[in-house]
Amino acid sequence: MLLSLKIENFALIDRLELELYAGLNILTGETGAGKSIVLDALDAALGGKVSARMLRTGADRANIEATFSTNEAIAQWLEHQEIDALDAETLICSREITARSNRTRINGVVVNKLQIQELRDRLVEITAQGQTILLSQEAKQREWLDSFGDQSFNQALLLQRQKVGKLFEIKERSRKALFDRQQNERNRLQHLDMLRYQLKELEAAHLDDPDELENLQSDRNRLAHSVELQKNGYVVYEALYQNEGGNACADLLGQAETILTEMIALDREAEGILELVVSALAQVEEAGRQINNYVNRLDSDPEQLEVIEQRINQIKQICRKYGTLPEAIAYTENLQQELAELTDQSVSIEDLERKAEADLQALLKACKKLTELRRQTAIALEQSQIDALKMLAMEKVRFQVGIYPVEPSALGSDRIVFEFSPNLGEPLQPLAETASGGEMSRFLLALKTCFVKQKNKEHNITDEFNHHNVGTMVFDEIDAGVSGRVAQAIATQLWQLSRSSQILCVTHQPLIAAIADRHFHVSKEVIGDRTQVQIRLLELEERKQELAQIASGKSIDEGKPQGKGKKEKGKVIVKDGGDSALIQAIAFAESLLEQAAAIKAS
Repeated sequence: MLLSLKIENFALIDRLELELYAGLNILTGETGAGKSIVLDALDAALGGKVSARMLRTGADRANIEATFSTNEAIAQWLEHQEIDALDAETLICSREITARSNRTRINGVVVNKLQIQELRDRLVEITAQGQTILLSQEAKQREWLDSFGDQSFNQALLLQRQKVGKLFEIKERSRKALFDRQQNERNRLQHLDMLRYQLKELEAAHLDDPDELENLQSDRNRLAHSVELQKNGYVVYEALYQNEGGNACADLLGQAETILTEMIALDREAEGILELVVSALAQVEEAGRQINNYVNRLDSDPEQLEVIEQRINQIKQICRKYGTLPEAIAYTENLQQELAELTDQSVSIEDLERKAEADLQALLKACKKLTELRRQTAIALEQSQIDALKMLAMEKVRFQVGIYPVEPSALGSDRIVFEFSPNLGEPLQPLAETASGGEMSRFLLALKTCFVKQKNKEHNITDEFNHHNVGTMVFDEIDAGVSGRVAQAIATQLWQLSRSSQILCVTHQPLIAAIADRHFHVSKEVIGDRTQVQIRLLELEERKQELAQIASGKSIDEGKPQGKGKKEKGKVIVKDGGDSALIQAIAFAESLLEQAAAIKAS
């Protein structure tokens, strides 16, 4: 339950402290007095959207602090979030707003948007102006239906909806796999043809040696210049080993060997030189033999040269398409692997079709079960809603939750439509098409009542004003578009609802204001050169004045002839010659309070 609200530098509020109570708390005041600003501040403290424009002019910082009573469930949530409790009784949610940033805190600990939203759902339900628009949204109607009912049944429904969501994802994946396979089959076959052509061309070239081109070019040069190589080889051979003139290197070294041998006989110091000459002679002789063999092996076969030229041209053509020879060899290996993968049809289109159909049938089966659960929930919601609407002066109302088949989605295969007939003899029609503004307001209030009663029943909440169990419900002009008997019915319903939930309600209806447990008046006052929003809790005589003003549309001061009336301790005394309309308004206000007391007593 909301215990207090402290607001500083927020919109037109300079500094304000509001203490709230269990039961029905009513806020009244002229249009534009700032009633909605108070509710906006509460919304901001609980993580609602804020902007720098909400800062009071001239202030650089706004602060809002909402204090709630706590309970065991809230204490467990705080422990799970690792947020220390201030004490066993209270919880504080605060918001600091500046031009550049804002921070939300729980018990002084900065929290993120998800955390404050989780806590907000446990503390307060705010029904703001214009929320009746949500009643016409089928998606919201489905959410309301799915969340109604006792905890065990509701849990079964939500689990089934989760199952449907998972099966829908599975169905979508298999459908996409089949679609992609069908769409890509033609491209796959074309790609296979291209791969096979390239692989055939590369495999026909028998590429396996990355140095083959370099070796072929060397062979081609040798064959193309074989005659020249032979001629030069003979010259080298003659110079090294055999020359008819006797001037070959081997002959000269032989002569040197003979002379050195004779010299050693006279002086052994020349032995080292002899060894060098003997070694050189052996090498020259070996070189001569090798050059002779080389020349003899040289072949000027033009056919072999032609074969080599063709091979070189083939490899160069391959390289122009696929890069260097090593790159072409690597690409061949990649093609072989890719072709093997593309031709591996372990999962055929027929297999994919069967899987897609099986996944669809599993989804449809789960959707059917979800539909059955929704139909059972709909029966309970229909009866509860009709009972609540009858208490709001709609005795002949008919209400039905229409459940119509649609294509399966992650939320099931149902289209949910709230169908409504406020008048006897009129057919059921979609709520958005047939309900007036006042009827929409009553429908929303009745719906909120249904959920609160279900929650209280689930938690066995029966004690009036059990501060540790009740939550807070906020209604901003739930009475829009209604008057007379309907307003009285709404007043009664709000008061009954406030027996198990704290209610904070903004209203312009005297019938509703009269039944309040606590009545607050909101006004704008000029203090100095600034306008400020003020709130005060009204005592009995002040309540009469406020109710009279709401009913008559006049302020008390407007109804007092100058010098004819006076005010004593908050009580207005109208003497002879006073405004008879004002006298009637005061009398009407007193009758409203008496009527409200009778309703409460009964």
